[in-house]
Amino acid sequence: MRASFRLGRVAGVPIGVNWSVLVIFVLIAWALAASLFPRSYPGHSAFAYWVAGLAAAVVFFLGLLAHEVSHSVIAKRNGIEVEDITLWLFGGVSKLKGEARDPGAELRIAGVGPLVSLLLGIFFGVIAFLVSLATGRGLLVGALSWLAGINVLLAIFNVLPAAPLDGGRLLRAVVWRATGDRTKASVVAARAGWGLGIVLIAVGIWQFFRGAGVGGLWLALIGWFLIGAAGAEERQARMGSALRGVRVADVMTPQPQTASGEMTVADFVDHYLFAYRHSALPLTEDGHPVGLVTLDRVRGIPPDRRESTTLGEVSCRAGELVLASPDEQLTDLLPRLNQCADGRALVVSDQRLVGIVSPSDISRAVQRGSMREQMTGGRAG
Repeated sequence: MRASFRLGRVAGVPIGVNWSVLVIFVLIAWALAASLFPRSYPGHSAFAYWVAGLAAAVVFFLGLLAHEVSHSVIAKRNGIEVEDITLWLFGGVSKLKGEARDPGAELRIAGVGPLVSLLLGIFFGVIAFLVSLATGRGLLVGALSWLAGINVLLAIFNVLPAAPLDGGRLLRAVVWRATGDRTKASVVAARAGWGLGIVLIAVGIWQFFRGAGVGGLWLALIGWFLIGAAGAEERQARMGSALRGVRVADVMTPQPQTASGEMTVADFVDHYLFAYRHSALPLTEDGHPVGLVTLDRVRGIPPDRRESTTLGEVSCRAGELVLASPDEQLTDLLPRLNQCADGRALVVSDQRLVGIVSPSDISRAVQRGSMREQMTGGRAG
C-alpha cells in the first residue's frame, strides 16, 4: 500500500497517508455527526455535532497511528529496521525491512499494537466517566465514550488469531515456538486468516439482506481483504522457505550490460534494445550504479521525443535504487524489491556494480528451491 502524501516522521519513522483514508474519515465523521450523536444526544446544533464528529474521527486516526508506531518502535528494538508507516482504508501498515528472528520477538512486535489500542480505550473510558461525573451525560461524554469503545473493539478485532491481523502474528509466534518451523507457522496463520475472511463475508452478506445496508457490505469488504492478504502471506511464506539459505550471488545475473545516463532513448532503442534483448539496463558512472532504465519506462516516451530525452531522465534514480550485496540472504532482499517500481535490485561490491537481480531470477530460484524441498521431503518419507 503506497502513501499518497507524507505527514512527517514519528520516532524516526516516515509517516504516509493513502488517499483511501479520506474516504473512511469522511464516512466516520458523517456517521457520527449526522446519525449517532444527534440520536443519542439531542438538543445540540448541527455545528456542534459536526465538530464532535470531526474531532472524534481525527483522534481515532491518531490512535491508529499510535498503534502502528508501537509496532515500529518494538520492531526497531528487536533489530528490525522500519521503512515507513502508511495509514489507509483498513487502518495502518508498518513496512518492516525483515522479519522477527525468533518467536519471542514476533510475539512482542505483534502484541504491542493491540495493547496500545486497549490502553487507549481504557484511557478514553476513564476520561468519559470523570467528565460525566462533573458535567453529566453530554456530547463530549458521547465522543469520549465512542473513542473508548472503538479502540477496545479495534484491540479485540486485531487479536483474532488470523493473518494478516496482529492476532495472526501472535498465532504464528505460538506455532513457531511449538514446532520450530517458521514456514508451517506462517501457513497456519494465513489459512486462519482465509477462514476468518470467509466468515466475515458470509456474515456481512447475511446482515446486508437483513437490512444492515452499508454495515454488512463493509464487513464483507473486510473479509474479502483478509482473504487476499492471507493468500499473499502464505505465498510469501512458501517463497521464503524455498529461498532459505540462498544468497543474492547465487541468483544474480553477473556483470550485466550497462549504459550511461547521457545516452538518448533513441540510441538505446537502436543499439541496445535488440542487440542485447535486456528488459532492464543499469546506468553507471565509473562503475558506480546511478540509475536503472526498463522497457516500460522507454515505451512511455513518445517517438518524437526520444532523440532529446536521455536515459537518466526516465530512469529509476539513484535514490530509488534497491542495492544489495552478493553475500546478502535473498530472503532479506525480497521485502525491499518494491521500493522501486521496476522490481529489480542492483548488486554492489565495493561500491561497484557486479550484478542485477530480476523477477525472472527470483522465479527460477523459487522453482529450484521448491523442487529441492519436494525431493528432500520425498526422501524423508
